[in-house]
Amino acid sequence: MLKLNYLKALFIKYKSVIRFVVLFLGTYLVLSILYSYYLNASQGGSYYPDYFTHIVAKQSSELIGWLGYSSKIEPHETGASMKLYVNKEFLVRIVEGCNAASIIILFISFIIAFAEKLKKTALFLVAGGMLIYIVNLIRIAILTVMYYEYPEYQEILHSVIFPAIIYGMVFLLWMVWVRMLAKTETDNE
Repeated sequence: MLKLNYLKALFIKYKSVIRFVVLFLGTYLVLSILYSYYLNASQGGSYYPDYFTHIVAKQSSELIGWLGYSSKIEPHETGASMKLYVNKEFLVRIVEGCNAASIIILFISFIIAFAEKLKKTALFLVAGGMLIYIVNLIRIAILTVMYYEYPEYQEILHSVIFPAIIYGMVFLLWMVWVRMLAKTETDNE
């Protein structure tokens, strides 16, 4: 009986932490399963390797064109990816991990774990998801052009600089969300 009372007291004391963890992990798990199902269902479809990755590759190529370079994409012969060319030189493969879907899922999970009013949360999810998507396109375009112009820096660009941009963006959005919630709480007091 003493242990049960102790556990109940702990649960009450850490209720908000437990709520956050359950909502975060639950949302992340559900969205990841749905995304995995989407990836499996899209194999052999009309967009290679899947629609989301294909459109990211296409839009990144168009951005590179806007930067003044000739660019094109084509399906990779052996891997589930799109080949991205700059000035007829094959430079990068756009794989499923480049499309930012997993990062957007992580972002959504955190925001839902700290969800407030439905309208405010939904608007922030849409705006944040779109911002992550756009920053990812810009990141891919700039990375590819940097590969073309400065091939000796490919390793540090791909493994350090450009992941820091996308994960930094997500972290920044999380901090904006937490500050918005804190401001709402102080305004309500």
